[in-house]
Amino acid sequence: MIRVFEPIPHASLELYVFDLDGTMVDSTQDLANSVNETLGELSLVKLPDEVIAGFVGNGVPLLLRRSLGRIAGVEPEAVDAALFDRALAYFLPYYERHMLENTKLYPGAMDALAAISSAGKKQGTKKKTLAICTNKPEKHSVGICKALGIDKYFLRIYGGDTFPTRKPDPEGLRALMAEAGVAPKATVMIGDSKGDVQVARNAGAWSLGCAFGFGPQTLLENRPDVWVDSATDWTKVLLPE
Repeated sequence: MIRVFEPIPHASLELYVFDLDGTMVDSTQDLANSVNETLGELSLVKLPDEVIAGFVGNGVPLLLRRSLGRIAGVEPEAVDAALFDRALAYFLPYYERHMLENTKLYPGAMDALAAISSAGKKQGTKKKTLAICTNKPEKHSVGICKALGIDKYFLRIYGGDTFPTRKPDPEGLRALMAEAGVAPKATVMIGDSKGDVQVARNAGAWSLGCAFGFGPQTLLENRPDVWVDSATDWTKVLLPE
């Protein structure tokens, strides 16, 4: 299903920026497993996978703070600093070793990337530049994209530690616009959470929300311009017929 709140002028689009977790790839199981292994290492109770999935989207530090806070019954910012440091130190190398055990592209994502890339090579059409802007660490993001064979499509793969800030701060998205030489209104941010909608708004770009990802319940808190239920719908919204 496609829900249009504000039509995206597809003919003028030149820069397509994708989130990663919950948008391009389904990484739920590997993230949940890694969080629970970390909790086990700390002798803490484990959390249901669906609870952990709801904490994804704002980077590893907040993922861990939310998980630790849920167990302790406190807000993420009130989590014990020493406990958080231990969790982070264990999680990062563990996840890197296990991040490709279950992670996979969403159905239709590969075909959509190929179609958008090809559209920019047709005579008489504007160049199409694709990129990743995620709050996941850059090293992990690059590794996943390479392993799944999609890195070739992207000008850049920027992570949550590439810049001093992370989404919804527009620093990364604006950097991509500058590198591609593309104006905000020729840019669309594709993502599954309110943070992806917010970063698009903060940068003056268009927003395409993915209701099949980790945070569909948050999309209506900051409504995207268009909402889709499947990656197969990307080309229907973003490319001329």
